Amino acid sequence: MKKLFLLVLILVSSLSTFAQKKDTLQDVVISSSRIDLPFKENSRSIQIITSEDIMKLGITNIADALQQLAGVDVRRQGINGMQADLYIRGGSFDQTLLLIDGIKVDDPQTGHHTMNLALPIEVIKRIEVIKGPTARVFGQNAFTGAINIVTNDNIENSIVAKIQGGSFGQLIAEVTAAVNLEDSNHVVHFSKQFSEGYRKNTDLDNTNYVLRSKFNNLKLPVNLIAAFSERKFGAQNFYGVTSTTALPFEVTQASLIGISTEFKKGSFTFKSRLYWRRNQDEYVFIRTNPSLYRNLHITNKIAGEFNGSYESKLGITGFGLEFSKYLIQSNNLGDAEREIATLFLEHRFELLNKVLDITPGVAVSYFSDFDNKAFPGIDLGVKLSDKIRLYSNVGYTYRVPTYTDLNYSDPSTIGNPYLQAERAFAQELGFKYQANSTSFNLALFNRNTENFIDYRRATPTDFWKPENINVQTKGFESSLRYNYKLGTTKNQLNLGYTYIDDNIDTDLTSKNGINSMKHQVVINYDIQLFKKFSQNISYRYVERASRVSYSVFDLNTTFATKNIQLTMLIQNLFNTEYFENTFVPMPKGNVLFGMKYLFI
Repeated sequence: MKKLFLLVLILVSSLSTFAQKKDTLQDVVISSSRIDLPFKENSRSIQIITSEDIMKLGITNIADALQQLAGVDVRRQGINGMQADLYIRGGSFDQTLLLIDGIKVDDPQTGHHTMNLALPIEVIKRIEVIKGPTARVFGQNAFTGAINIVTNDNIENSIVAKIQGGSFGQLIAEVTAAVNLEDSNHVVHFSKQFSEGYRKNTDLDNTNYVLRSKFNNLKLPVNLIAAFSERKFGAQNFYGVTSTTALPFEVTQASLIGISTEFKKGSFTFKSRLYWRRNQDEYVFIRTNPSLYRNLHITNKIAGEFNGSYESKLGITGFGLEFSKYLIQSNNLGDAEREIATLFLEHRFELLNKVLDITPGVAVSYFSDFDNKAFPGIDLGVKLSDKIRLYSNVGYTYRVPTYTDLNYSDPSTIGNPYLQAERAFAQELGFKYQANSTSFNLALFNRNTENFIDYRRATPTDFWKPENINVQTKGFESSLRYNYKLGTTKNQLNLGYTYIDDNIDTDLTSKNGINSMKHQVVINYDIQLFKKFSQNISYRYVERASRVSYSVFDLNTTFATKNIQLTMLIQNLFNTEYFENTFVPMPKGNVLFGMKYLFI
């Protein structure tokens, strides 16, 4: 089976040069760093999910969209992307940085809360996935990569209502309104999600509010984003095997307020942002008896950034300064503060009539509770033609432990206040082919990590305890997007394959195991049979380091007119039994019917 899919990938890749339809992704400007570059000129591994891609998939959340990308391992713990963890190229969920319009929404308690502020798909313009050593661009939490959610900031006047219902008592209701005024525009979103759960104690009740505004009538243009997400859910086996009488329950509240501006003066471009991110996490071991065991954690992050770039005959210089203050109040982890200040500097040289580009850079960080650190790195690109680019990245990356790593304790687990910060030296070599309707990427990567943090123990009677170990991760990934027509029928084929090999330097027993995707195959096929009728078929094959493997098929059917859209989404079409998280079985045969109506 695996050999067959690899053969299909290679054959389609070799035939894809015959495509002739324009790919609009080439015009996208990647704006999540100080030096803004068109997608086709970037010398890094970057994948983009557009709002159109999300619509074709018929999915309800970002986690499900990211599962379609090679090299991205999304481990969900239920329907609607519930409590999903993000892994990139074999790293941990603490090593992936999530951004919203460039705002870093990391949480010092744990990376389990990374997706608490994953925005509703109705307000998303695109998702940028930047892989590889990105610490010199984004700072210490971008250990294996970063994911930037770009919101819609200029939508035509409209009111859109959407309702979905289906298996496991699911009900999803959403309203999104956009208003364009003379000197400003605004997007407001509200959504509610319910489910009875697909097994015992997996019910959920989620609420989301989002406001996105842009003001042009001030001395400087101002962008405002405000978001609030509350999630209430049964957490059976989410953090380990629990008895059937335990019934763990969790409530998280995540909020974000951020303002930013951008202006140009001569050869200078300046960007600044100020934001506050808050997260509250309440966990009880028995939902009918909360007083027996209860954790309450409240974290706050207050941060400001000033970034800029300068264009000269020597190229583009990017610079930036960022300051973040983290605070935590917890009945289990204690009360603590952490301050991080980072200085960024990079320069892009374009030589030989822009055939060769070299971008060295460095980020230097001050940590109030760990050693100061510098993250140097360099990107190199060679433009062989208008369609073909070779590139390479080399860099150091770094992550300080979360407060859960340092201080968490329960009847079977104990924290480790003596943990060292993770650090790694990472390298990547890649090839890009970008034609009118075809994009193909192949990347080889290697990462030597010292002090990787993993929960381990020496004997069955010991506590599980986070320990520093050494891990070497190597592998390669490839992805293909191919648009073509059969007569008047539009088709799009997406293929991806990832191979990851971990070499772990320890004899201790792991609680969860690093358990990377040894092999990953993703296939996504979109076809428009008639003018208003389209279908999308998705396939995922995963074989993990533990040798456990599974195959999952999803199917979405859409009928769309000018004002109305009807959808039917079937996830896990053939009722496969599988686990993404070690202890949580995924649902079978999840069917969701939906209707979306444009009022204006």
